[in-house]
Amino acid sequence: MEPQQESTAGGRKRRRRGGVGKRQKDSSSSQQAPPPAPPADAASPLEKRQRKAGEAAAIPKGRKPTSLLEKMRARLSGGHFRMLNEKLYTCSGQDAFDYFKNEPELFDVYHAGYQEQMSHWPEQPVNVIIKWLKSHNKSWTVADFGCGNAAVAKNVKNKVFSIDLVSDDPSVIACDMAHTPLEPSSVDVAIFCLSLMGTNFPSYLQEANRVLKPSGWLLIAEVRSRLDPNTGGADPDKFSEAISQLGFNLISKDEKNKMFVLFYFRKKEKSKVAKNIEWPQLKPCLYKRR
Repeated sequence: MEPQQESTAGGRKRRRRGGVGKRQKDSSSSQQAPPPAPPADAASPLEKRQRKAGEAAAIPKGRKPTSLLEKMRARLSGGHFRMLNEKLYTCSGQDAFDYFKNEPELFDVYHAGYQEQMSHWPEQPVNVIIKWLKSHNKSWTVADFGCGNAAVAKNVKNKVFSIDLVSDDPSVIACDMAHTPLEPSSVDVAIFCLSLMGTNFPSYLQEANRVLKPSGWLLIAEVRSRLDPNTGGADPDKFSEAISQLGFNLISKDEKNKMFVLFYFRKKEKSKVAKNIEWPQLKPCLYKRR
């Protein structure tokens, strides 16, 4: 009986060894080499920028941060936006263009913060402007100075030159708004929707005057606080007078919105730009530091 038991034990041992060997073989065969990593430059420039600016979009739009980590991300994102917002209001257009040209991902951070701020407004001026354009001539050519996400071009049938400091796609012209590649007297409508932000904002309006056809429209939406003399803002009448001296007539002014004022100017048929226009200083929109 002993040899039989020994044989059985040996068989068990052999089976165990065989089982282990089989498992090892199965395990090794089931382990496949990981797929090769995509090349570092496979992502588009916009995707790379969005990854770098990921903290700005860490929390879905419309949802309040809940966890401590989300609250920290929201605070960091808000801090970046306030810093960039202050820079845009306190530097020249050329300085802003050079700044974002070197670090374009920061432009995405700024616009993520901008969209968050605008989500709290009861009405957005760009939507009022889009509605106005839709009610007028669809053959008009439009120049959207400071286009942001190019909402105007995406929502009207007009030909639109979308202009901003950074271009996300070929349809947006990246440049200093004081020096665009547009031809003289080539557009029917020039738009500045909350985009007169540089210290040299009069040069933006002078550029708009250059590219506008006679009788062309100039639409300016501006934050109400920037045009409130009682809180350090510019006098809206002096602002209108300066633009009139540039060669425009004020057709109407929409002040019914709580957050912004919308001016409708029209270029004179035969206009002569006055010398030494006295431009009022537009108050920067600066947010309190937290």
